[in-house]
Amino acid sequence: MKTIPLGPPTAPRVRTLIVDDEPAARRGVRLLLERDPTVEIVGEAAGGAEAAEIIKREKPDLVFLDVQMPGCDGFEALTKVGGAASPAVVFVTAYDEHALRAFEVNAVDYLLKPYDDARFSAALQRAKHAIRQRETENVNSRLTQLLDYLQHDPARAAARDELPGDRILIKSSGEIVFLKADEIDWIEAEGDYMKFHVAGRAHLMRETMARLEARLDPKRFLRIHRSTIVNLDRMRKLSPSFAGEYAVVLHDGTKLKLSRGYHERINALLKQAF
Repeated sequence: MKTIPLGPPTAPRVRTLIVDDEPAARRGVRLLLERDPTVEIVGEAAGGAEAAEIIKREKPDLVFLDVQMPGCDGFEALTKVGGAASPAVVFVTAYDEHALRAFEVNAVDYLLKPYDDARFSAALQRAKHAIRQRETENVNSRLTQLLDYLQHDPARAAARDELPGDRILIKSSGEIVFLKADEIDWIEAEGDYMKFHVAGRAHLMRETMARLEARLDPKRFLRIHRSTIVNLDRMRKLSPSFAGEYAVVLHDGTKLKLSRGYHERINALLKQAF
């Protein structure tokens, strides 16, 4: 049987709510949204109170929201929802006097009726960008909180004391990377950060050299310079440099300076080996 390769997973559609007290206006927005396959319409509302209930229940990503509606206007609807739960909002209205207030509540865009297809499309694209940006910020915030928990939770800190340097947790490019100690080739200080060299890739971690050295297993790692720590299993040889100095050469050919102040550590290591 021939296997058909699957393409990359499709991104989730933008769940959208339409709110306007005029049926014709809601229908016009719906027709324009239905042209975009990345949009999913989750409902319509004819008033602010109804819109607030739907937003709380459906949690849409985006709302096209009329300003002036009987009973409860668009701004009051957002107040009922609350700032933390509010979706991205594009206000749609025939009146321009509400524009300043709209942007004070962080509206993505402000569509004045009548608008053409191009203007509507621009507002939709701006809303999509805002939603993606918000999702990225939320993910980064959750990753930061998780990393902080993993690094500073007392119970986990005690476990790390029992297994020094067994795992290193690094936030890199929006991800949390779990490095095993034996994966690390060498480490260098770079400003306020430590750079971990792992199989040709580099990961940065905000840490001091002294604190990192204390966490690492001294049977696995050796500090050879004030700004360099090397994995002993990666060391291939010591190569004469100049003026009686030596360089530590790793298996991948990397040459690292052996500082004179750390010669005693190398000598102690050689005495153990021979």
